[in-house]
Amino acid sequence: MGQSVKERQAKYRASRASAGETGNGERRLSMWVSTEAQLALERLAKHEKTTMRAVLERLVVAADERNLQNLSVDAPEWGEYFGISVSE
Repeated sequence: MGQSVKERQAKYRASRASAGETGNGERRLSMWVSTEAQLALERLAKHEKTTMRAVLERLVVAADERNLQNLSVDAPEWGEYFGISVSE
């Protein structure tokens, strides 16, 4: 007998932990955003001929990279950014 819908869904969700190009996994986001933000995301995706997911990922990673460029690894701000305690 084949798997139930519930079993297939559980297997799929478990596989997301190591999915993606790097094997580093994927995370599910579930949130409400303003209509303005959602419509802007839709327009950007259409303009770039890509998915809303791709646009969102690109924007978030670019913002993170900009922040990291301004932080020194040994500075307290580095630990604050990553939510860890940096001992001196």
